[in-house]
Amino acid sequence: QAQLAESGGGLVQPGGSLRLSCGASGVAFRLYTMSWYRQAPGKQRELVAGITSGSSTNYADSMKGRFTISRDNAKNTVYLQMNSLKPEDTAVYYCNANWNNVLVYWGQGTQVTVSS
Repeated sequence: QAQLAESGGGLVQPGGSLRLSCGASGVAFRLYTMSWYRQAPGKQRELVAGITSGSSTNYADSMKGRFTISRDNAKNTVYLQMNSLKPEDTAVYYCNANWNNVLVYWGQGTQVTVSS
């Protein structure tokens, strides 16, 4: 059974940094495109960043230059390094695993709050 477990969320001041991690089990991790999404209160879930099985990356425009997605296939883990955080980055961040849009899995989410 596939499971994704996010960690690393928390409260951070504006301008600060956080590193989110998502550990995967029960999937052939190296074959999946891994992505981070986020959902703020009252808003739709949106793509933050993605990384393919070949390690090509893509980012939402508002995250370019501030966020970095990476993966460690040996550890079945995907990371999201978030720098220069802003209050508008406050959201629940979700990990997503996608294999050819046939198999798609979600984690339970981790809360990120950016506030002074």
